[in-house]
Amino acid sequence: MLEIQELTKKYGKYLAVDHVSFVVPTGQVGILLGPNGAGKSTIIKSIAGLLRYQGGVGIEHMPAKSLEAKRVFAYVPEVPAMFDALTVREHIEYIRRAYDSNITEEEIEKILVRFELEDKQNKLGRELSKGMMQKVSICCALTIKPKVILLDEPMVGLDPAAIKELKEVVLELKNQGVTVLISTHMLEMVKELWDLIFIMEKGKIIGTFNKEQEQDADIEELFFQMTGGGEVQ
Repeated sequence: MLEIQELTKKYGKYLAVDHVSFVVPTGQVGILLGPNGAGKSTIIKSIAGLLRYQGGVGIEHMPAKSLEAKRVFAYVPEVPAMFDALTVREHIEYIRRAYDSNITEEEIEKILVRFELEDKQNKLGRELSKGMMQKVSICCALTIKPKVILLDEPMVGLDPAAIKELKEVVLELKNQGVTVLISTHMLEMVKELWDLIFIMEKGKIIGTFNKEQEQDADIEELFFQMTGGGEVQ
């Protein structure tokens, strides 16, 4: 479960996020949507612990800043960052050890195969394209075997095969009881994934939709209904 309680963030006098609260229950996929400047990225970075903020963030009923919560939380940033001198496999091994993950060698190999990295394990971070770095970032997140995972624009830069695999992985995580929050502007990419949609504008949540209650609704229709046709960024 992921719980956001009265999250507020100011940059000087500018109020970027204004007392935002929402919950993504265990085993569900939440989608965070909003036009440019809505505060979406600020919320994502706050949940990930990259910004100071007021309010609360709970992961599996634990404070997000606690070590216990961090051990079960994975984050795939919009712009992946690699260590220049580590290989693909060394990145995964670094994360495995840092989180003391019980993932097996066989499971790691399966993840690498799924994202077509099995023959690129010895490539250094500085040799990777953005798309390959994104794949490595996803593999590292899965190495943790998280209970809550946050993906920020995860499909940007991925090839069609990797996008297909990522969608399948998200649905598999959901079926395993993992809580997923995806921030994206690519509405068509998450049509078959969402359980909850949180639509932001000017630092606030202006619309929340539950798929069970909106069974015949289209995600694009819901978004444009709330934003008046504004462009997603």
